[in-house]
Amino acid sequence: MRNGSIPGTRGRVRPLTLHSSPVLHAPCEEVTDFGPELATLVEDLFATMYAAHGVGLAANQVGVSSRVFVYDCPDDEDVRHLGHVVNPRLVETDGVVVRGPEGCLSLPGLEAGTERYDHAVVEGFTMTGEPVTIHGTGFFARCLQHEYDHLEGGVYADRVTGWRHRRLMRQVARASWRR
Repeated sequence: MRNGSIPGTRGRVRPLTLHSSPVLHAPCEEVTDFGPELATLVEDLFATMYAAHGVGLAANQVGVSSRVFVYDCPDDEDVRHLGHVVNPRLVETDGVVVRGPEGCLSLPGLEAGTERYDHAVVEGFTMTGEPVTIHGTGFFARCLQHEYDHLEGGVYADRVTGWRHRRLMRQVARASWRR
């Protein structure tokens, strides 16, 4: 991708799927066709992520139940990580568990302290079917875990417990985008 065009410039911005949509709460399907439709989806995911000012976006966040996500996310040393992964598997999480503020484009304007490991490894494929392994630390590790959760049918709110969860769910119920 680095030597090609800027991701998303040929994509179209798709509407975001919000928290109440069933597609966000069901596991996504494995990708079996690595053809032009997948390339278009990846471009559209980048375009949509950039338009929404996000650092990651999973396919089900635009209503497509496919195991694909994109990212353009810094780590804690401000190193930029840019890419996509198809059929990812979260193969390792370790290190310190950090509770940090986490938001989501499918729960716009809200955030809650969410616990995540500060190191994560994801294996999968590029849109052309090449194997890829992605190592993330700090904020980028949080991003990888967050997007992977989406493909498993989860949102960060599912990881929040106790009074934080109750407060977040009250905010979701009152959110203007719920109407």
